[in-house]
Amino acid sequence: MADPAIDEMLRVLEQERARGLELIGAASSHEELERAEVAVLGRKSPLASVQRGLGALADENRRRVGQRTNEVRETLRSAVAERRSTLDRSADDRLLEADALDVTLSGRRPRPGSLHPLTIVQREIADIFMRLGYQVLDGPEVEDEWHNFDALNIPQDHPARTMMDTTFVDVPGHPELLLRTHTSPMQIRTMQAGPPPIYVVVPGRVYRNEQITAKNMPVFHQVEGLAIDEGISFADLKGTLEAFYRELLGPERQIRLTPSFFPFVEPGAQVEVSCFVCGGGGCRTCGFTGWIETMGAGMVHPRVLEAVGYDAERWTGFAFGGGYDRLAMIRFGIPDIRILWENDIRFLEQFEASG
Repeated sequence: MADPAIDEMLRVLEQERARGLELIGAASSHEELERAEVAVLGRKSPLASVQRGLGALADENRRRVGQRTNEVRETLRSAVAERRSTLDRSADDRLLEADALDVTLSGRRPRPGSLHPLTIVQREIADIFMRLGYQVLDGPEVEDEWHNFDALNIPQDHPARTMMDTTFVDVPGHPELLLRTHTSPMQIRTMQAGPPPIYVVVPGRVYRNEQITAKNMPVFHQVEGLAIDEGISFADLKGTLEAFYRELLGPERQIRLTPSFFPFVEPGAQVEVSCFVCGGGGCRTCGFTGWIETMGAGMVHPRVLEAVGYDAERWTGFAFGGGYDRLAMIRFGIPDIRILWENDIRFLEQFEASG
């Protein structure tokens, strides 16, 4: 016997699929596409309402409606990605047309360009996680205190807040604006954008008010990872990082996690990788320990989940984050981090030519 409630949920899904495809296809700019994405995939969308109602259904109906919900969501996500790619190509075509040069006369052949070592490492990191099923995101470099600190369980009086040497932006009327000190605010923005499941990585620049030395710069690069789903455990975190580092640094790599504190995870861990210079035997690169510290990680703190309205009893997840400037320095034998910022052609041309 047909269940009117189930029929209505399926009708809403089909309606949202059609409406979403129409909105996404009609988007003529990235701003319109973002609005369309929020309208059909955001937390307040009819699709999200159907997903929240799955818990009240019987097992057979939950499987039926849940499967169709996932199919509709993936269809809309694919449509968003395809439309964004089309808009990107259109923008590139306009730029190329505007920059067109008359090349009918013979000229000197320019030297081929090279990829920057940080670009090489960033692309490899993104490629590995995409093959693991993660989405690569970008985020704003000018943040506010709530996303950068408060929502990540770092209140005003927390010692971790002062340790980050924050640089605030002088914008009249907006004392809360700052240059992000880590890529972790994108955890919050991603969760605010829609319901789980979430599997994303976010590479990008971060800023801290630090003195310039051979090992430190006020601008450096981090990659953030976030996975939110039902039933995620600490073992999933360890397996993910082990697969990542073995792919990036070699199949013989081992990792170890030692207890550490980060306000937005509990439990937290420091992630170390067996030294890929000496193979774990001990050398100057690893401080003769056989291990190289690479990032912090842990299970997402329930308070972080609650800050974005997630049910911490139902959803669990892990997060990880670490810099890759140091990784590039070790991998390519770069003795001074300042070299990465000098744009010296003699240095850059050592690396593989771009596309």
